Amino acid sequence: MAERESSVAWLFPGQGAQFVGMGKDLVEASFAAREVFARADAALNEPLSKIILEGPEALLTLTANAQPALVTMSAAILAALRERYPNLRPPRFAAGHSLGEYSALVASEALTLEDAVRLVRARGLAMQAAVAPGQGAMAAVMGVEAAELELICAKVSASRDEGDVPYGVVSCANFNAPGQIVIAGSATAVARVSEEATAVRGKVIPLKVSAPFHCALMEPAARALEAELATIPISPLAFPVVANVDAKPNFDPTRVKPLLVRQVDGPVRWEQVVRFMHAEGVTHALEMGPGKVLAGLCRRIAKEMKVLSISDISGITAADALADFLA
Repeated sequence: MAERESSVAWLFPGQGAQFVGMGKDLVEASFAAREVFARADAALNEPLSKIILEGPEALLTLTANAQPALVTMSAAILAALRERYPNLRPPRFAAGHSLGEYSALVASEALTLEDAVRLVRARGLAMQAAVAPGQGAMAAVMGVEAAELELICAKVSASRDEGDVPYGVVSCANFNAPGQIVIAGSATAVARVSEEATAVRGKVIPLKVSAPFHCALMEPAARALEAELATIPISPLAFPVVANVDAKPNFDPTRVKPLLVRQVDGPVRWEQVVRFMHAEGVTHALEMGPGKVLAGLCRRIAKEMKVLSISDISGITAADALADFLA
């Protein structure tokens, strides 16, 4: 008799979820987690684990550190989970929000941990360098439908201010959940879209970010990442990873690099990613990483899907709570 197909997905959070001290109890309780932290340190030839565990926060939140730190943390949680449950079934799909896609690719064995942390270190540096400080911005927009917000962004991108100066580019960068979309672009264009979104009864929250991610201004970073990826081997995927840029499952190693390049200056279609997995029969998901952001978004997208967030050793040892998620 054919084996029953898994109804579980593995989810991995993106930048912004990090905090000083994350993983402390993991490395104290799990040999497998300690090994992951040590491998990341060796790959970067620096004590990333010390920054993760001890800070300072200002150093951890630097894009070039936050990105490898989060990949390391997610990989450590999965390693500790597999250590405790050696017969852990692979998921139906894996997916990660923005940076989290790299964690999903490590989980699927397409990327080694070492290659992933080096890649996201380079990715972070390239994204930071693509736009001069203060020239770009991002903002979360609530209460405006995607189609309407995309039209506002397109209009502003093609417009000029009262001094006949172009506002610059702006676009939807993260389709996070119904009524929750992040815009990114030049600071003046984001400000103008924010005004127009507020005028149609939307709520706008400026985001404290170091660069305008996932928009056309990141094109130089995409080219830099493409060059970095050229030297990285991609292995066969143990299970499909649903890509951010098209919300479709990828099982083809030759498509991994192009999808990662497109992700840098293309939007994160997280709402569509979750809707796809739910439509394909996913009923449960494990969020592996600090915080519960993805669980919150999933409740807004597919409330029937049960998501369990694991961020520490207590989550891994809660066998009763985990039973439905490991089946």
